[in-house]
Amino acid sequence: MSRYRGPKLRIVRRLGELPGLTQKVCVRNFPPGQHGPKKKLTGSQKAKESQYAIRLKEKQKLRFNYGINERQLLKYIREARRRKGSTGEVLLQLLETRLDNVIFRLGFAPTIAAARQLVAHGHILVNQHKINIPSYICKINDVIGVCETSRPLITKSLNSLGLPQVPSFLDLDQEKLSAVVTNSISRDMVGLNINELLVVEYYSRKV
Repeated sequence: MSRYRGPKLRIVRRLGELPGLTQKVCVRNFPPGQHGPKKKLTGSQKAKESQYAIRLKEKQKLRFNYGINERQLLKYIREARRRKGSTGEVLLQLLETRLDNVIFRLGFAPTIAAARQLVAHGHILVNQHKINIPSYICKINDVIGVCETSRPLITKSLNSLGLPQVPSFLDLDQEKLSAVVTNSISRDMVGLNINELLVVEYYSRKV
């Protein structure tokens, strides 16, 4: 399945807040569907979600927030299993250190999709070299910069978005429009509310 290009608020209503997908605020607090909100059920009438449905939702959160397809996510799961440490935490570290996500967390773009476009169009430098691969994994001491001709574009984005909440693994110099990856990512630095263990369980029979 290719990258999702449909209604974003529909996904937010189904899965919950996804900061990397859209900045739009959802005013409807019920899931999407042609019949509108369902009647509130009580007691034994309440429909209980299956364990599979719960795990599927957590997996879909990762896919839609980071803008990756099923094949890419499966690849990250396999890579996380090969590395030392908790598979779930390593998976989140891999996704958080993607270049498009780093650009988003720095406030250079309003969404991860917009950050991916900046990278793909050649606006971003890593260690003084132009990188146009959004899935590039940033490493400790990597210096993220902006092409000289692209500085007005990034400055405009920063001014419209306001002061970004930069995670502690990134050291941002807002005047120079550059940042350094200072250390590895801990679980509490992840910008998405998710239970990564359920994602690992979802793929336990596939990898």
